[in-house]
Amino acid sequence: MLNQVSVFTENTKGALHKLTSVLAGANINIYSMLASDSAEFGIIRLVLTDPELAVSELKKAGYQCHIDKVIAVEMGDTPGSLDKILADLREANVALDYLYISYDRQASTPVVIFKTREPEAETFLRGKGYKLVNAF
Repeated sequence: MLNQVSVFTENTKGALHKLTSVLAGANINIYSMLASDSAEFGIIRLVLTDPELAVSELKKAGYQCHIDKVIAVEMGDTPGSLDKILADLREANVALDYLYISYDRQASTPVVIFKTREPEAETFLRGKGYKLVNAF
């Protein structure tokens, strides 16, 4: 599984810049980022070079944040790759909390990152022959 940092932040002008400044100041690189919002607050999900340091630095800066375990699967760069992964997960009755797509720069391939509460999902995907990504 991959470590992802989830950050709760205000939905205000400059909020993302403030957050990225904390990470840049700690020399932490962002590999993936998903920002979702509501009227007043947002959740930023990040895959980073050093999640533990990121959480420490972000908490020092006043953020509420934590590390989540997520599953990252190489997708392949052909039409229908994500659809096949999702069909296999549905077949196994694996429910997803959320999903986003990133890119593994070293492998030069798209990666789907998702959160599930189904403990068998990782084993199931490996058994189906999918390559899971544990680090970027």
